[in-house]
Amino acid sequence: MTESPLMQKSYSLALKVVDTYKYLVSERKEFVLSKQLLRSGTNPGAMVREAQNAESRKDFMHKLKIAQKETSETIYWLELLKDSGYLDEKKCNLVLSLAKEVIKMIVSSVKTTKLNDH
Repeated sequence: MTESPLMQKSYSLALKVVDTYKYLVSERKEFVLSKQLLRSGTNPGAMVREAQNAESRKDFMHKLKIAQKETSETIYWLELLKDSGYLDEKKCNLVLSLAKEVIKMIVSSVKTTKLNDH
């Protein structure tokens, strides 16, 4: 089975978040906010992966909605890290743009699934 574009993008987001976490811990000595970013930023990919093996349509939607919430939280942490000076704009925007792409894809998948249910 080939991976969907959403699976690929959410996995790429997780990798970028891991890299950002490593930078924040090693270079910026930031351990609290970065941990929040790591947790929320790696979760969407896991939820999207779980959704692919959902037990039902309802379970599928539930997993995608969790992924949507976690991606939104990731955007929050990235913006906070940028505005507080831990991440420069360039480094932040790279991950932020990917997170915004992922959330758009998730929202689109949720809408499509809802439409197909009717």
